[in-house]
Amino acid sequence: MSRFRESRLQIFTCNSNPELAQEIADHIGVPLGDAEVGRFSDGEIHVKLNESVRGSDIYVIQSTCHPVNQNLMELLVMVDALKRASARTINVVIPYYGYARQDRKTRARDPITAKLVANLIETAGADRIITMDLHATQIQGFFDIPVDHLLGVPILSKYFVEKQLDEVVVVSPDHGGVIRARKMAERLGAPIAIIDKRRPEPNVAEVMNIVGDVRGRTAIIIDDIIDTAGTIMLAADALIEHGAKEVYACCTHPVFSGPAIERIQKANIKEMVVTNTIPLTPEKQLDKVRVLSVSPLIGEAIIRIHQELSVSKLFD
Repeated sequence: MSRFRESRLQIFTCNSNPELAQEIADHIGVPLGDAEVGRFSDGEIHVKLNESVRGSDIYVIQSTCHPVNQNLMELLVMVDALKRASARTINVVIPYYGYARQDRKTRARDPITAKLVANLIETAGADRIITMDLHATQIQGFFDIPVDHLLGVPILSKYFVEKQLDEVVVVSPDHGGVIRARKMAERLGAPIAIIDKRRPEPNVAEVMNIVGDVRGRTAIIIDDIIDTAGTIMLAADALIEHGAKEVYACCTHPVFSGPAIERIQKANIKEMVVTNTIPLTPEKQLDKVRVLSVSPLIGEAIIRIHQELSVSKLFD
């Protein structure tokens, strides 16, 4: 018997990451909700709930990864269906929050799309957001509902602690990731280094310098997102040139778009460690790519939220 049958916790998923949703449901000990998310012949999204949700606390699992607009629209329609079916609360679990990199105006007349997406989700009827490693933490403030922001650093750090690597240095690929790198370095008992880079245009990075001592050390590059892998490839080359013994790389969100797979295959990287916030298609499952599951973390967060306990305890 499920430990949550009395409190009516139900978990539903759309189509972006059903495997992760099943893992989360298994961790919590509840069945995955019976719903169908399909298409009409003209491409419009159709959601059918095959069980009652009246009075239930619902958790919807959906990463807004590629295809971003399709997955986002699935989420919005699912939330609307649950709201109209009289769910008590609708908690949206977004392991990867798409459009997070469009969080501010960098040029005249730019949109702030991360805020637009927040408005859409909230207007659809969400009561709470649970997400991981937002590219810009201020996105939490784009919502007027509670946002629980989970971190990937503990999961990634635990993996490297268990590998017992020698003479580790944790490397931030840019100045914006220093806090993340420092959090991992504290867990590993290691120093940090910073890649000082200039980005002349989107998805193009040029490594300028390395701040910190990497000579003779095992370097671990940590980032929140790896997209085209250009930054990681250049950073790994620079670290080797500056005397690093070997290079590992890790991130929470493996977007892996465009030439990423080819670059990762050729890069001076011994192992690429990622999580399953975004599912990897077969062609992206390289031998040097290791995938860690976030389902225990998200599952425990859901349990704590449902039981009205502190989520921050997960990071102690």
